[in-house]
Amino acid sequence: MTRSLSDFDVRLAPVLADIERRCSVAGSFVDKDLYRINIATLWANVALDPADAGLADDDLEPLHDFLNQAMEPVLGRGQTLTECFRFINSKAGEQAMDRCRLTTTHRQMLLYFCSIILDPAGHKRWADTQRSEPKSGSSSSFERGDV
Repeated sequence: MTRSLSDFDVRLAPVLADIERRCSVAGSFVDKDLYRINIATLWANVALDPADAGLADDDLEPLHDFLNQAMEPVLGRGQTLTECFRFINSKAGEQAMDRCRLTTTHRQMLLYFCSIILDPAGHKRWADTQRSEPKSGSSSSFERGDV
C-alpha cells in the first residue's frame, strides 16, 4: 500500500521538527547548509532500508515528493532533494560537511547518493564495473548517517 502525502506529514512531522530545531542558529534562523545535510541524510537512510522506517519500496516516490514540499518553507521555492545533493556535491557542501564533522562513512554515504541522484548513468557504469571486478578480501558498507 502506497502512503499519501498526509500520511507522511503525520509520521514525519516530529522528525522534520527535530531537524529544523537542531539546525536553528538564532530564533527562527536556520543554518540551511546543515538542514540540507540532515534532509539528505534522512533520505539516504530511508532509501537504504525503507522497511527500517516502516515503509515499503513503493513509498519512496511519494516520500520524495513529500520531502520536497516539506523543505520548501525552510529552503525556498525550487529547493528539492536533488538540490540538496547538488549542494553536498559542491565545494560549499564539502566545507559544510567539514564544519559538521561528518564521519568518513557518513560523508561517503552522502556522496554515494549524490552519484546515484545527480549522474544515474555514470553511477550505473561505475556499479557495473564494481560488480565485474574481482573482490578483494574486504567488504565495505555504509553505516547509517545520523539525522
